Amino acid sequence: MNNLASVSPGELTQRRSVLRRNRRIKQIKSVWRTLAISGLLGGLVWGATQPVWVIRESGQINVIENQLLTTPAIQSLLKISYPQTLLEIKPEALAQQLEAQPTISDAKVTRSLFPPSLTVQVTERIPVAVALTKNLTPGLIAADGVWIPQQSYAAPNSTSFKMPKLKVRGQVEAYKPYWSQLYQAVNSLEVKVSEIDWQNSDNLILKTELGIIHLGAYSSKLSDQLRRLEEMRRLPTKVNPQDVAYIDLTNPKDPFVQMTSESLQRDKLAKKTDPRP
Repeated sequence: MNNLASVSPGELTQRRSVLRRNRRIKQIKSVWRTLAISGLLGGLVWGATQPVWVIRESGQINVIENQLLTTPAIQSLLKISYPQTLLEIKPEALAQQLEAQPTISDAKVTRSLFPPSLTVQVTERIPVAVALTKNLTPGLIAADGVWIPQQSYAAPNSTSFKMPKLKVRGQVEAYKPYWSQLYQAVNSLEVKVSEIDWQNSDNLILKTELGIIHLGAYSSKLSDQLRRLEEMRRLPTKVNPQDVAYIDLTNPKDPFVQMTSESLQRDKLAKKTDPRP
């Protein structure tokens, strides 16, 4: 049977010495690593607070992806006291300032050191209808139902804005919860709709190329009502649109065409003068 060689006291002492030396080396490396990182961070903080890393004017703010509002118009929406160092500027706070504006649905602000500047990326709300109300000044409605003052796009704030052709009447608060769904449905129609009248919540009215359409109170029947409206596209080939007072689609399964009183009177006179029995 082989006996294991025993370790001498000298070898044990040598091994302990090597382990202690390795631990000291690791500790020294850790200290130097901490000092290096601290120095780097301190240098960045120091550098960012130096006069060279300062936003001194709106010209150092780059605006991207804006379609309707001009770059100066968006720059003016940012509440920045010039000059400010890049470290003092809070991108999240600036983004929230922009998103609080009815014209902006989403914003992102980033800082750049070389050269010192800000980049503002925006997603604008696109007005889809002119909002006509009794209590508010003329405004605009975006696809998500947000009301936007028309003056937001007055020159020089915008050079490419075109007034929407669609109009909507009524209180914004009344139709805002349903606007997104209603607008998408109306916008997808082949029948042209020029105006949506929501002044009476019990009777939603559309002004179309076929004439005035009564839909009754807004309900889950909307898709069926608009589908029936599409099916009536050829109505002008059978009836003179000027003789139609309105088309009642309150019950899409039983549409009703109400003729004008003049048209009914003409038909009545025509029957009286008709010599046929």
